[in-house]
Formats: sequence, structure tokens, C-alpha cells
Amino acid sequence: MNVPEHVKAEFKIKFESEDDAELVLKAIAPELTTSPSERSSINTSLDGETLKLEIYAKDTPSLRASINSYLRWIILSCDVQNLKSDLDEM
Repeated sequence: MNVPEHVKAEFKIKFESEDDAELVLKAIAPELTTSPSERSSINTSLDGETLKLEIYAKDTPSLRASINSYLRWIILSCDVQNLKSDLDEM
């Protein structure tokens, strides 16, 4: 059985606005400078209100760990944005 040397996952996450997408990208920027694992890397880009993530890894467990890390940071960033919006409405 041939196991690929590298695996890849691609995500496109659409936000309500381009500003929201930019804020999330800025919020996770510190995490992008250092990979959660030496066995993985990530490329990000913005296309309007869509944030694109391309995660590369040497093996499936590394890919899974990286996906979990980046998606958790994005979810946390969105939760903080929603909390701020809720507080602004008070």
C-alpha cells in the first residue's frame, strides 16, 4: 500500500462581511507564524468575506492536529467577536 508523503486539507470559511474575515485573520496571525507542529504548515488568504486555509502535513495525525488547532482558534475569535457585539448592544 502506498502512503502519500504529504497530506493536505483545504477550508473556505465565509463570514458575514469582509471586515469580519479580516478581523479573524488578524486574530489568528500570531498562531500562523509558528506551526502547532514541525510536521505541518499553513497558507492563508482572503477573498472578500471568505477566509481560505490550506494546511499541509507530513502525515494524517499531524494534519488532524493542525486542523483542530486552527479551527479552534478561528471559533474562539468568532466567539469573541460575537461577545463584543452583544456587549455593544447593551
